[in-house]
Amino acid sequence: MEEIVKLDSVAQYNAMRGLVTKHPLVAVIDLAKAKPIPAGSFNFGLYAVSLKELHSSQLRYGRKHYDYQEGSLVFVAPGQVLGVEPAAEAFIPQGWTLLFHPDLINGTPLGRHIQDYSFFSYNVNESLHLSDKEKNIVVDCLSKIEYELDQNIDKHSKLLIASNIELLLNYCIRFYDRQFITRDNANQGILERFEYILNGYFLSDKPQNEGLPSVTYCAEALHLSPNYFGDLVKKETGRSAQEYIQSKVIDLAKERVFDRNKSVSEIAYELGFKYPQHFTRLFKQKAGVTPNDYRLMHGTSLL
Repeated sequence: MEEIVKLDSVAQYNAMRGLVTKHPLVAVIDLAKAKPIPAGSFNFGLYAVSLKELHSSQLRYGRKHYDYQEGSLVFVAPGQVLGVEPAAEAFIPQGWTLLFHPDLINGTPLGRHIQDYSFFSYNVNESLHLSDKEKNIVVDCLSKIEYELDQNIDKHSKLLIASNIELLLNYCIRFYDRQFITRDNANQGILERFEYILNGYFLSDKPQNEGLPSVTYCAEALHLSPNYFGDLVKKETGRSAQEYIQSKVIDLAKERVFDRNKSVSEIAYELGFKYPQHFTRLFKQKAGVTPNDYRLMHGTSLL
């Protein structure tokens, strides 16, 4: 089995790439001045934002391989494992990598909502593809962080560095919103496949055996990370992926309550609910009335 190397500190990462450590908790790396990352698998204990402007090697995320395309940003969060495949040919890579340890942002506004930047949990193939103007903004943010690293550390350093990292990440939210819009045709195809997956799920025996379909199940069926999939559905429909699934369940339930031979409990179990009362609660939340009342409103009763 391939050994997984743990990268728990900025100094350890810098040593691997032949770089001087200016700050123990953060680094801005000019890839043209760094040694290539050796081929292997690495468990990151750091946050990383990496911009490459030329092909250098393939990244392996899980069991899949992805070309690291020119002008794309890849995000890594602590605990993630990435593999680096050897380059097919030798050349000098261009681009930048920002590394920062979780301790850097403890006690800062960024530290209090770092979990809101869901793209840190996207797969590598869901990276952010930048326009030239966007790339310039990213490099400008990295330059401001690098400027702070070249100064003597004082009481202002931590807040200024964290604030500039937060600015960079906020720009990335805007750029991802643009990417969701410019890839609208592809996104519509994903939504159509999402609907197809839900229909197939409820036509099978999966609800009775596995319960309600989860966001993770649907994302994996679409070969997407749960966070990317959830953000895409939210941008396209205005609803979370979970809300979309729940609406689908209630639409099916509204059809099935008119089967006189089935009780509320039977319908609940058919749809994948473990407890009928959970079904009744969700139905009332979405439809405004209980399943029994819904059927009574249409002229018959449900036993």
